[in-house]
Amino acid sequence: MMRGVSGPVTSADAPPEQRTPDPPLPLAAEVFDDREAKVGEITVRRALPRRGRRTVGAWCFADHMGPEEVSETGGLDIGPHPHIGLHTVTWLVDGALVHRDSLGSEQLIRPGQLNLMTAGRGVVHAEEMSRTYRGTLQGVQLWVAQPTETRDGDAAFEHHAELPAAELDNGAAIVLIGSLAGATSTARADTELVGAELTLRRGGSIVPIRKDFEHALVVIDGEVAVGESAVRPGQLGYVGPGRDELPLASADGARLLLLGGVPFPEPILMWWNFVARSREEIALARTQWATGDERFGAVASGLARIPAPPAL
Repeated sequence: MMRGVSGPVTSADAPPEQRTPDPPLPLAAEVFDDREAKVGEITVRRALPRRGRRTVGAWCFADHMGPEEVSETGGLDIGPHPHIGLHTVTWLVDGALVHRDSLGSEQLIRPGQLNLMTAGRGVVHAEEMSRTYRGTLQGVQLWVAQPTETRDGDAAFEHHAELPAAELDNGAAIVLIGSLAGATSTARADTELVGAELTLRRGGSIVPIRKDFEHALVVIDGEVAVGESAVRPGQLGYVGPGRDELPLASADGARLLLLGGVPFPEPILMWWNFVARSREEIALARTQWATGDERFGAVASGLARIPAPPAL
């Protein structure tokens, strides 16, 4: 009769050199077509949210705007409007915009710079043409859902005129938020996530990523191959957790945003400019915006205040 014995497993039981390595995960990217929408006078391609893929990490909204020709007074003029429960992340590829908010912020943003606004319990902002720039406008407007711990906190705004850069295998990265390839941004992050602009040269590239993150690719220029999948402007490519390297390839070079994070643990409800957890929260915020409640302040903008759509 054998007697059961329990105890720690040692190298004598399973020598490390005899361990069979885990087989590599097959690389498969889900590719979704964006939906076109009009924001101000600019056509945008909405990559997130979408049916079947509402979030990637805490990233919950991604609009690729332009490229479109704008003037000093015509283009992406968006009047004062409210937000709750999210961060707005503005990244320009071409052009210039002015951000104004109810905290008193007034900030010009140009390509290579980052504007990050935290809504918390409530904030109002406007995005305006610079009144001095004429030419091409192109960029990506992103939202990040705030977790329960911070979503009812104070509003805030930060501008990053310089961001850390990293060399990649056959490419380079600018890190907007989080860390990538040894470079870390000082921009605020309420959850574990990463946002980076990648510039890939012709051929293949290996991008180091966190194994516990899911990732999305938003292609700005060119075409990127992810395994057997091709991702082009106007599409979002999704790669789930489970790998620590992301092999990419481009026949002629490409520019894209890499967005990733730990899968968001809380179900969220998005309506208009609000990220919440219930219809009751959204209905209250809508009513407060419509009635001029002090929850939402005022913005020093010459643009008209944007009313909320009809109630849910």
